[in-house]
Amino acid sequence: MSILIKDTTKEERERIVAESIGNISGGCDGCAPGIIEMYQPYIDGEMELKDVNMQFRASYVSGKEQPERQGCGMY
Repeated sequence: MSILIKDTTKEERERIVAESIGNISGGCDGCAPGIIEMYQPYIDGEMELKDVNMQFRASYVSGKEQPERQGCGMY
């Protein structure tokens, strides 16, 4: 089954994301809204799933859009 935007409906993309993330409502530490929002461009048909994931990894690896670490206060 293809997960490309051209081969899926919005409802199918919502299901693909939901199944991929799994049951995040139980025992979640508040991260669920951010994860779900991250995939909204894919669900809306604006960005392919691989591009959403690549964008996330790029900011994680580069540190862009991340707060600067201040340390733990022990040093």
